[in-house]
Amino acid sequence: CPQPYELFRTDVISSDWDVHVEPVLCAVKGSSIDIPCSFTYPVGQTVKNVAWAHHEAAFVKGPFVFESTSEPTSTKFQYLGDKLHNCSLRIYKVENRDAGDYAFRFWTDRDRWTGYPGVNLNVSDLKIIQSNGNKVITEGDNVKLTCIIGCKDHSHFQWYKNGHPIIEGPSLYWNNISSNNSGNYSCSIKTHPQATPGVVSINVEYGPKNTSVSAEPGLEVYRGSKVTLTCSSDANPPVETFTWFKITSDHLVKVAGNKSELVFWECPQDAEGRYFCCATNKHGSKNSSVVELTVTGFLVRDIVIISAAVVVVTVLLIGIAALTFSRKLKTLSCAAENEQNSPKDAVYVNWHVSDIGQSQERDKREQPVKQIIYATIDFNNKTKTNMQQQQTGSGTSDESVTYSTVCRIKMLNPHELEIQS
Repeated sequence: CPQPYELFRTDVISSDWDVHVEPVLCAVKGSSIDIPCSFTYPVGQTVKNVAWAHHEAAFVKGPFVFESTSEPTSTKFQYLGDKLHNCSLRIYKVENRDAGDYAFRFWTDRDRWTGYPGVNLNVSDLKIIQSNGNKVITEGDNVKLTCIIGCKDHSHFQWYKNGHPIIEGPSLYWNNISSNNSGNYSCSIKTHPQATPGVVSINVEYGPKNTSVSAEPGLEVYRGSKVTLTCSSDANPPVETFTWFKITSDHLVKVAGNKSELVFWECPQDAEGRYFCCATNKHGSKNSSVVELTVTGFLVRDIVIISAAVVVVTVLLIGIAALTFSRKLKTLSCAAENEQNSPKDAVYVNWHVSDIGQSQERDKREQPVKQIIYATIDFNNKTKTNMQQQQTGSGTSDESVTYSTVCRIKMLNPHELEIQS
């Protein structure tokens, strides 16, 4: 333990030795604080060493938080003074363990002195008190925030919203709070702006407002096209349900679904009409204004598709008709060919051919030359010639062949036609 003479020397004049400090200081946790200090000593002496001690037991022999003749052991403490008359000390990032008594001690070339009892440092947390506690804040409520600290004589507070300074004073008060007041709030002591109590979030809840309906691609659409009606609303918490209504001539119709979008994938004609939506959350509901949806005609795309379909169907019908007609002609041709190739009912005719280019003189001199041409003539079994009927009557078989000779002359005389059987 230090001896009394080390604290208060009786062999020196006390008016020549002195240390001046504030007896009590208060620091905000997390901030930095300066301890103002000055000292005096007899004229003619020179200061050789200065030091600061924390806690009374270390005032005389240490350990010291700072000593000019020793290497610093921590960056937490910084000596701002000199070896003449300034003995101020700075403490960075004050913590609860930094609270307590501090004293300045110095040595001259002849003597030494300790500034007892020194300064008492209090460390306090900065706090924000909310008037309504942790209750939900709704639009129209009265809300008060108060910045408090355990230290006395600290009335100069600064308030911040979302990190930006707003007003000074120990309290913030809202009468009829609105959604615009939502944000993150904090306070500090003006002399220690780096020390804050943290952030208090003010979240103002409210029912739906600014409810409206928009249409994509628009309120005038073609029949068969896609149309989307979107209901939007500003609310906190967000809108829970959306309800759609259609106004008809005599009553109000609720449209199925509770989402923000009402979609007509292929808009029918009966979708035309007046619509509005209702947005709802736990604080209330709000209707939008009425919009009118108009449905007209068909899309050009649909017209093109329909026209193309008509053309395709027409071509197919023409093709089918042509194919049917071709097959029918082929069938008739085959039937005719089969009848033509059939050997029955064949009649051969010998036709005398004379050279019609011969002169009369040559006809007189030369015997007429007959050229025999055989031709096959088909007769239908149902319409037989009298000749064939006569031949049949004479006992000739249907399968027999009748040959005829036909003479081709310039003028055909009946007596020149010979029928040979």
